[in-house]
Amino acid sequence: MSQDTSTSALLHPTDTFVHRHIGPGAQDTQTMLQALGYESLEGLMDTVVPGSIRMDGTLDMGPERSEHELLGELRAIAEKNQVFRSYIGLGYSGTITPGVILRNILENPGWYTQYTPYQAEISQGRLEMLLNFQTMVADLTGLPISNGSLLDEATAAAEAMAMCHRGRPRGSSAERFLIADDCHPQVIEVTKHRAEVLGLQVSVLPHTDFAFSEDIFGCLLSYPNTEGTVYDYKDLCDRAHASGAKVAVCADLLALTLLTPPGEFGADIAIGNSQRFGVPMGFGGPHAAYMSATEDLKRTMPGRIIGVSIDANENPALRMAMQTREQHIRRDRATSNICTAQVLLAVIAGAYGVYHGPEGIKAIGYRVATMTQALRDGLNQLGHDTGTATIFDTIRVRPEGLSEEEVLAKAVAKKINLRGMGDGTVCIALDETVVAKDLKDLLEIFGAGSIDLHSLVSNAKLNFPEALARTSGYLQHPNFNSFHSETEMLRYLRRLESRDLSLCQAMIPLGSCTMKLNATAEMIPVTWPEFGALHPFAPLDQATGYQKLFADLEAWLAEMTGFHGVSLQPNAGSQGEYAGLLVIRAYHQANDDAHRNICLIPTSAHGTNPASAVMAGMKVVAVRCDDEGNIDVADLREKAEANAENLAALMVTYPSTHGVFEDTITEVCDIIHKNGGQVYMDGANFNAMVGICQPGKFGPDVCHLNLHKTFAIPHGGGGPGMGPIATAPHLSPYLPGHPLTKVGGEKAIPAISSAPWGSAAVLPITWMYTALMGAEGLTKASQMAILNANYIAHRLENYFPVLYRGNKGLVAHECIVDLRPIKASSGISVEDVAKRLIDYGFHAPTMSWPVAGTLMIEPTESESLAELDRFCEAMISIWHEIQAVEKGEADAKDNLLTNSPHTAEMVLADDWSHPYSREAAAYPVAGLRDYKFWPPVARVDNAYGDRNLVCTCPSVEELAEG
Repeated sequence: MSQDTSTSALLHPTDTFVHRHIGPGAQDTQTMLQALGYESLEGLMDTVVPGSIRMDGTLDMGPERSEHELLGELRAIAEKNQVFRSYIGLGYSGTITPGVILRNILENPGWYTQYTPYQAEISQGRLEMLLNFQTMVADLTGLPISNGSLLDEATAAAEAMAMCHRGRPRGSSAERFLIADDCHPQVIEVTKHRAEVLGLQVSVLPHTDFAFSEDIFGCLLSYPNTEGTVYDYKDLCDRAHASGAKVAVCADLLALTLLTPPGEFGADIAIGNSQRFGVPMGFGGPHAAYMSATEDLKRTMPGRIIGVSIDANENPALRMAMQTREQHIRRDRATSNICTAQVLLAVIAGAYGVYHGPEGIKAIGYRVATMTQALRDGLNQLGHDTGTATIFDTIRVRPEGLSEEEVLAKAVAKKINLRGMGDGTVCIALDETVVAKDLKDLLEIFGAGSIDLHSLVSNAKLNFPEALARTSGYLQHPNFNSFHSETEMLRYLRRLESRDLSLCQAMIPLGSCTMKLNATAEMIPVTWPEFGALHPFAPLDQATGYQKLFADLEAWLAEMTGFHGVSLQPNAGSQGEYAGLLVIRAYHQANDDAHRNICLIPTSAHGTNPASAVMAGMKVVAVRCDDEGNIDVADLREKAEANAENLAALMVTYPSTHGVFEDTITEVCDIIHKNGGQVYMDGANFNAMVGICQPGKFGPDVCHLNLHKTFAIPHGGGGPGMGPIATAPHLSPYLPGHPLTKVGGEKAIPAISSAPWGSAAVLPITWMYTALMGAEGLTKASQMAILNANYIAHRLENYFPVLYRGNKGLVAHECIVDLRPIKASSGISVEDVAKRLIDYGFHAPTMSWPVAGTLMIEPTESESLAELDRFCEAMISIWHEIQAVEKGEADAKDNLLTNSPHTAEMVLADDWSHPYSREAAAYPVAGLRDYKFWPPVARVDNAYGDRNLVCTCPSVEELAEG
């Protein structure tokens, strides 16, 4: 190819992004188009996408940008943020992310590009760290069962309330829940709103006024409370249990290194935020909430639980336990609509516990408490009133001779944020970052002159009452007592990383939640302190850079969707569904249609849809699909008309969950609108629409967008996620608000997340991706996602039937291949094929969803033609292996597929009794000799793990017993 030396070419930067993000080059694109019988991408789009919904013109997004140039622009935006020392508290604390964890987990694509651990055999590394996280939480809270994280503290509190309700004694009709008025304001608001939507009654009052009766099913306490006071709740727990009520406690994990754990004073559930275990505040997230509970509540716990099982060779192996609670199986009967967890952040918090160990985190907790007591003593010496309550890290002080406003102003002058309580008092919450200068500055704010800090600290005494002082041990497992040098920790993290397959090794072709490139240039800003170190409730004039970022993203998302308003608050796609339905609910209420509570949902919908509808207080009515996988319009019309008086909404995924652009979408929307309902579009598949069609222009009223899919935020092994919602003008006034920050519409529904802008710290990724791509690049990404999917369908169709197709046999961004005939003819199951793909070095596509016995394949625009071909060749090779079984050339029970995946230990064993060769097991195609990803365990026995549930690291005694 000749070099372009024209002036225009020389003036154009060489580090533009689109050709780096999109895998196939121009020649490869033409190769795939020719295979499909098309001359151009536009011609393919004209066939795939119904003309009735194609957008006019192009996106108003500007041209593609260069990486270097855009990073400089974002740096200038970041520098508009002012990083003050924030001692505000409210559930967020400064923390120190150990460098070995920062570099080798948070900034490492080997950790942040992993998928949810549905294929446990190639997820053992992050599963072990999640088990560490669960063990840490269970040990610190004194409760035996813990899950692998929830979205944030406030939503975890709402889930705890629902869990208490599900855990009512048999025959109980209790419908009232008590919330202590000294919980964090955002926790109270989110929990109250969840209760109101579900028809539960809530009373917010001092915990000292709790009176338990038969109509109360549970209560929520804070330990320490929002102003720092630590109370003894044992008697309260006893009274609650005597009446049949459950007790949930919001607890600070670091405080539990010194304080009696909730499980020891009688709590049934503990929830909270693990943020201060090494995760930057990030203006609100992402952070991993935690939940632990008593043994009797394990079957009602929401989210995902990592459990210990065995593999086919009876070696220990980890996997997600009790997966029958996943939404795609239980749908409207699910315990929650939670889909995305906060795995990457739970991994960081778990690694923080491993690195510091029991003595290390206790030392951090002791230091924070001692520094707090020293500050308290200093304030007392200055004549200020700090009360007599037991505290851990937070002081509520009534200044003597200074007004609240004067104190806050003097703090700001020193670039310090404190929390004004509005009644003449100020709260100061310390953290592990505090050093001598910070204490000196704080005391100077309150009028100190000469300060003997050494004397203050040396004389500070922690005098926790006996009932509040922890005596039990924690983190005794070897994982928390072996990796305290950076060398050992580095090797441990690398060892775990090597046990996981990520985008570093191969494409991850899962349908529905795509694993596309998370480019390095997009990821770099995440750990800039100007984004990472801001407290979510810092004054907004310190966050003007973030405000610019939010404004850009809201405008861009509105332009791409064709909608009017945008909320960035939802922390996951499932939370976006919930928020969107609540906006619809508020709209109906404002129009005196509060009775509208019927939600129509096609049987093909994402599994979280029915769960979200139930959580939003709606009743689900299923709509059939036809033999081609499309919505049965006649059935939809019949059910919409039959429920017209009470119809609230339709939830529709577009393009469909079956991977097709249904050409009836405008008719479907018209039917719902004519019968008084609103249309909620699940935007999980928006990556096939950007620049091609705008949902706000063809019928839907609100949609959510998976930023962790379409807009390049990493999946992180199962989270972080972001699910902003976009709305039509008539719904925009109801966009979510927040009790502590002005945000949302003028008729805003209450907050649905802890922080006003959700997981703000990952939004620079989407900002970078969108700006780097520009209008043409964003459109081409959608086109290439569709081309790549159709190319795979074309290559595989002679071996595996493609289940659903649209116009002229084409699919959208994903295709479903049907393995049910293979099961019938050979006995080989879809699981056998999925596990055999591991031997070829691939993560399996989405297995048995949305149709049992199928694989849903979504390649993304980021994968090259060479990688697409490598995957297709693996699938075709597996087809030949299946044929050998069908023809009797391979044993029906002892074959390459039923024994997969094959570990190195299996292949190297002295005893090899299988009727196929070791080479066929390990190196079925020649390319694997260049690079081979070895699964660390053989096929995991899920049933064994569910029968013998173990969701913490085995104890020292269990290890000693072998």
